[in-house]
Amino acid sequence: MDFNFKNKYIPITIVCAVVLIVVFYTGFFAGTEKALYVINADKTDTTAVTQEQFAPFWKVWNILDQKYVKSASSTAQDKIWGAIQGLAASYGDPYTVFFPPTQSKMFQDDITGNFGGVGMEIGIKNNQLVVVAPLKDSPASKAGVKAGDAILKIEATSTQGMPVDKAVNLIRGPKGSPVNITFLSAGSSAPVVKKIVRDTINIPTLDTETRAGGISVIRLYSFTAQSPDLFRNALREFVMSGNHKLILDLRGNPGGYLDAAWDMASYFLPAGKVVVTEDFGTKGAPNVFRSKGYNIFDKNLKMLILVDGGSASASEILAGALTEQGVAKLVGSKTFGKGVVQELIPITADTSLKVTVARWMTPKGHNLSENGLDPDYAVSAASSTPENDIVMNKAIQLLNQQP
Repeated sequence: MDFNFKNKYIPITIVCAVVLIVVFYTGFFAGTEKALYVINADKTDTTAVTQEQFAPFWKVWNILDQKYVKSASSTAQDKIWGAIQGLAASYGDPYTVFFPPTQSKMFQDDITGNFGGVGMEIGIKNNQLVVVAPLKDSPASKAGVKAGDAILKIEATSTQGMPVDKAVNLIRGPKGSPVNITFLSAGSSAPVVKKIVRDTINIPTLDTETRAGGISVIRLYSFTAQSPDLFRNALREFVMSGNHKLILDLRGNPGGYLDAAWDMASYFLPAGKVVVTEDFGTKGAPNVFRSKGYNIFDKNLKMLILVDGGSASASEILAGALTEQGVAKLVGSKTFGKGVVQELIPITADTSLKVTVARWMTPKGHNLSENGLDPDYAVSAASSTPENDIVMNKAIQLLNQQP
């Protein structure tokens, strides 16, 4: 699972950006007879929420205090944390989440890797919790979990309306412990419960091989801190082989470091060519990431990129840049469509807010969060097997047709 910040890869789920720690102060004075004021960080703009607008909040607070039947009382602070979670959820973005103390600690554990899991990237698609991709050789992959599988339940808990971060917290747990997850595969009407034993997740990075006809294949499983060096070495092997036909396999790659994708794209693009744009909408000027200009290949390079519904985030950034800049064609199926930029902002000493601040745009302005990338050569992998990889076979056929 991955969570993407600028320049930082954090195993959890859910796009590519270094955390810009933005300290801001939210001052408010709230009561049944007072207005609520929210003051922006620069204190140049003050917006008042009127007493009338805020009155329903206190009315519900009081009714719950008076009438709710409960075995244990929640504290006033618990209610405030819950209210802030609702405020974050009101924006309708599954990746914008407020973490109260317990969840915030869990998130920090995810960042440092102190957890066991099943090894799958998850996200929200069409308001449904789904598998973006299982990691290679992970417990999820070994259990037969596929990219695009809907997650209906985690143990006995329904995932309807569940944010990604809550699902992550339910799925993770001690190494060696089982978790029962109910999946519904695309095209199937019968849900399947899979009992998956958690393990420490080691994120794979890269494999290489040479196919008949002088075709080199680089399989990239994730965009980690080590990926750029490993990718450079793989490209060196490719160049030294004397081959000029290359397949980059990004299927099932859920993403990771933005910097890794940016660096890899720079091996194929002249300096100054756009790789991706960070679009802040009305909140600020766009930030354009341009090729660093390594540009080691000439026009003799024949390149195809394999993609599928498990190709997300940094995979889509790299694939989008190389196809729109005319370096490669895409073979396979539509990518996941995940291109959000986020900041992690500390609110108190033990709480934090994860907020979407921008979207990733391809060189031609395609929003990666909207429908992903369409392949140039659409190939269904429904009947593929490890022994008969239909998508790979199609790519090899296409390259062998070229001089």
